[in-house]
Parts: sequence; C-alpha cells; structure tokens
Amino acid sequence: MKVSINGKIVDEKEAVISIFDHGFLYGMGLFETFRTYNGNPFLLEEHLRRLKESCSMIGLKWEYDKKRVLQQIKVLLMSNNLKEGYIRYTVTAGVGHVGLPVNSYDTYNEIIYVKSLSAPNDNLYENGKAIQLLNIPRNTPESGIRLKSLHYMNNILGKKEINETAQDKTAEGLFLTSEGFLAEGIVSNLFFVKDQVSYTPSIDTGILPGVTRANIISKLRKLGIEVIEGHFKWEDLISADEIFITNSIQEIVPITTLYDLNGNEIKVGSGQAGSKTKEWIKDYRMATGGYE
Repeated sequence: MKVSINGKIVDEKEAVISIFDHGFLYGMGLFETFRTYNGNPFLLEEHLRRLKESCSMIGLKWEYDKKRVLQQIKVLLMSNNLKEGYIRYTVTAGVGHVGLPVNSYDTYNEIIYVKSLSAPNDNLYENGKAIQLLNIPRNTPESGIRLKSLHYMNNILGKKEINETAQDKTAEGLFLTSEGFLAEGIVSNLFFVKDQVSYTPSIDTGILPGVTRANIISKLRKLGIEVIEGHFKWEDLISADEIFITNSIQEIVPITTLYDLNGNEIKVGSGQAGSKTKEWIKDYRMATGGYE
C-alpha cells in the first residue's frame, strides 16, 4: 500500500514518524474518515473543517488547502490503482519532549491512508443489521465535546466485547452513557423514528458530532421532518418504528434487530428496513452522485 506522509507518496514500509511524536506518546492527534464517489471525496469541506476546529482545540496549528488535499487524494488513489477509496486523514502533533507540553504545537505530521471499498451489500440495506447493547459505558470526552482523536481505547474495548460476548458478531455495539442514556455506536451515530418524528442523542451525551449525522439532520429538516436531539433510554429504542445508524463509509444502515445485555432478541418493526429509512438512503445516495 502507498500512503501520503507530509505530502509525499511512499510505500507503507517507508512511512515512519518519530517515537517522540506526541500523537504516539500522548495520543495528541486527530483524524477523519470518508470515502469517494466517482473519485471525489464526499463532504470533504465538512470533514476538513471539523479537523481544523479539533486541531485548534488541542493547540495544534494545522491549516488546510482543499485543492491540495484533493490533489493528494487523487494521486494516492492512482498510486494504489484504485478508482474509489476509503480515506483516513490523520494529523499528529509532531515531535516534542517527553513530558506534558504547555505550549501550542507548531509542527505536525500529516498522513493519508487509502484502502479499497467493499462492494455495496444490497442485503444489508434491505434486511438491516443488529445492534448489541454494550456493558462498557461510553467514556466522557477529554474536552467539552468528543473529538475524533487518536484516543480510541473505549471503541476498541467495545469491539472486543462484541467479539467475545455477542450472539451476532456482525452487530454494531451500542454505548450508553454512565447515566444510562443512549449514546452512539462503536463506529456510528444513532437515529430512531417514532410516529413520524426522528430522534438522535444530543452532542452533550458525549457522542462524536458526526459529519454524516449533521448532514442527515439537515436533510431531514429540509424535508419537513422533525428531528429531536435529546437524552433517550433503551426503552425508547425498543418502542421505535424504525432505527438506523450513520457513518461516512456505510452511509445510512437500517437496524432491524436489537439485543439487550441478556442476549434477548427484539425485532424492530417488520424486521426489515423501514420505508422512511429506505427513502432517506436513496436521497443520500443521490446527493453523493455515486451508485444507486
């Protein structure tokens, strides 16, 4: 695999950073994941803006040039013989002393990874997937809101719990807050629909303010759909008419089965993707300019 490190395309074996990089020492770094459609990264400006805002919050002086980023992604796709790609764009805080810093980070490392995308799974978007309630709670963010930072232990532990205990190993794990409110999936944001109203946990539950989440909220409101961001319980999810999760790679995925902590299976609606969810999947894909 070829990667881009500080603007230079190199083989993955040559892509190295110092062990004194504070991204490695202290997790001081951030990343974005997104995908391309017809070779074009979708919602790129929104991802770069979030990355810039997050960098500013941790004192990392990173700036971006959208044209430069687009060119780097184009060259990286070509270097890996890919027409489409799953992109991870990472910015680390750069080399520093061993010890907690008090000043801003004036230098950084910028790394872009790309890998092939899986073929669309029609069955997934028709029959949906499961959500498994997790024992491990969502941890609180390091700052006022959750950043997409290199601190990912909570998510990894959630994934391990799915692998070790879940009946359905393909299920998305669902975090609750320590107070018992719905939070988010291991790699997704959560929505549910009840009586024509859409609900999603609010940012102050400690969830990641997802780019796709924000895009979906905006689209639904433009369609005249009421969207309520708030604090909800597992019981609210059980009584939902439709449930779906979002992320930038899988887009909108219907949830048709729930598993509680005791492994009890609960079907959502008819057990297939709901009519509203299917409609919004179609609308989202039209906006991407990608496959139908």
